[in-house]
Amino acid sequence: MNLGQKLRFYFLNFYPPYFGAGIRYKKIGKGFNHFRLSMKLHWWNRNLVGTHFGGSLYSMCDPFYMLMLIENLGDEYIVWDKAATIRFIAPGLGKVYADFEISPEEVERIRNEADEKRKLDAFFQTKVYDEKTGK
Repeated sequence: MNLGQKLRFYFLNFYPPYFGAGIRYKKIGKGFNHFRLSMKLHWWNRNLVGTHFGGSLYSMCDPFYMLMLIENLGDEYIVWDKAATIRFIAPGLGKVYADFEISPEEVERIRNEADEKRKLDAFFQTKVYDEKTGK
């Protein structure tokens, strides 16, 4: 990872939607195939019942698979974040975190399919975990 790449991702912490929600990246894998993010519960990112606001949780998860694919596929591929859904399973209390990971094999499969079909919709899932309960 060169200095420019490190700085670009360091500054994600100061991107207004992330900074305002208290979202911080904690780890970036060497090959840009893994991100770990966290978000502490603050008065400004909680909802009316005192748990994490769903919009902040959604923001936390939005661009990272797209960013990993942009970095791993290179400039000859156009990557768009077209759609996302969120399902709330349990209330987030305290600090929450999420891991986003794409294996090199998955990147290669996407590359090959995109080369063959010229267009591809890839689907990924991640979970946001509450630090206290692990749920």
